[in-house]
Amino acid sequence: MGNLIQQRGTRAPGDDGADDRLRVSSAHDTMHADPESPASREEAHLLPDDWLKIKTVPGNGNLSPGVYYPTVSKRFVDALQPVPSPTANTPSRSHRHGASRRTRRRAILKNGECNILKSRISQRRLRFLQDMFTTLVDAQWRWTLLVFTLSFILSWLGFALIWWLIAFTHGDLEPDHLPPMQESTNWKPCVFNIFDFTSCFLFSIETQHTIGYGARTTTEECPEAIFIMCLQSIVGVMIQAFMVGIVFAKMTRPKHRTQTLLFSKYAVICQRDGELCLMFRVGDLRKSHIIGASVRAQLIRSRTTKEGELLSHYQTELELHADGCDSNLFFIWPITMVHRINADSPFYGVSAADILQEKFEIVVILEGTIESTGQTTQARSSYTTSELMWGHRFVPLVTYNRERQGYEVDYSKFEETTQVDTPLCSAKELDEFYGNQADRRSIESTEQVVLKLPERPQRTTTPAAENPTPKAEQKNGDYTVTL
Repeated sequence: MGNLIQQRGTRAPGDDGADDRLRVSSAHDTMHADPESPASREEAHLLPDDWLKIKTVPGNGNLSPGVYYPTVSKRFVDALQPVPSPTANTPSRSHRHGASRRTRRRAILKNGECNILKSRISQRRLRFLQDMFTTLVDAQWRWTLLVFTLSFILSWLGFALIWWLIAFTHGDLEPDHLPPMQESTNWKPCVFNIFDFTSCFLFSIETQHTIGYGARTTTEECPEAIFIMCLQSIVGVMIQAFMVGIVFAKMTRPKHRTQTLLFSKYAVICQRDGELCLMFRVGDLRKSHIIGASVRAQLIRSRTTKEGELLSHYQTELELHADGCDSNLFFIWPITMVHRINADSPFYGVSAADILQEKFEIVVILEGTIESTGQTTQARSSYTTSELMWGHRFVPLVTYNRERQGYEVDYSKFEETTQVDTPLCSAKELDEFYGNQADRRSIESTEQVVLKLPERPQRTTTPAAENPTPKAEQKNGDYTVTL
């Protein structure tokens, strides 16, 4: 196996990362060469005495399949106990001695928000105003409520001004034509009981919302007043429908349903059925299920084409399945999604040491229809290299509760993992080590092997020997029965 790991320096056809893996291997060979170095002294200070007795990475860098090499993190000390929640306060999440993690830039935040900043958009305001409905739905609540309030107040004030102009031009606001003098002067106004602009404002509100207190009414004296009354009624209905639609759409957005859809904070890499697998967990907190749920995963990393073009954010689809099914889920309890690292996987040539040097992001997307509303929702999350735990497996969290007569999901174990023996080499190197063995099994496989004895050849017997008499013989204190 030592020769297997050292062959990283040989470039295979189509292996663009061979040089990088060679540098990682060389750096790993000298990582623990000096036990008195500051890095070695720091590791010895962080690790307990019992932990130092476990196998460590050899000085020559040769790794053996089936041997798990411990991590610096103290929360991975006891292999017999499940690892506590990753949200615990830990000094380091590295899974190799002397490894340092850097915060990776991510396109999708852990809460599903896109970390995308858009700038220098030509005619940006005009484009957003042309789609006013979507703009107000996507806006923050304070801006939506501000527009909601201003739409009514400005419409009231605008029509109040129109009603005041109608009354002013008709002469209803003259001292001799005010409501107390109208009966004595036999004056018929456009609108009864109009004294000033305040009266016009109150009449505008009553007309737009069809309140109808009965004190102010229009007359057939002014045709323009009849027209404005009909126009304001139509405009008021349109404003109410538009603003109620915005508020309703904003309150019932499928985005809020994603708050009860969970993704595990970390993704794990371990063996399953003899293959290295990348796994993460998804769950739903509500009783109303997601109908037609499907999960996708995409790898975002840089790539250089044959022509030398650098694609800084190249997206690759990762094949996922769960429990022998494809990515379409019967989503009634938390499910672990599995990506098999085989020859078709972009992680086929990536080892545990390479992950420390790689820069990539795995975006996971859960889509489905909300059972209660029928709307389509999408939940997102992502995993960077610092959130991949090599040599760990999720603990079971679904058990049958006999008292309550149902399956119980313990979400306190949603993030918990347990440490398992996992080779630190890549899946490609693991395949080369095992060759084409069809019966290759996982390190911890407990599958029973059934041995079949060869069948005894049939002998031609005479009729007298069809039912032979058993004979017992004693030799050296043992009895032998011959049939």
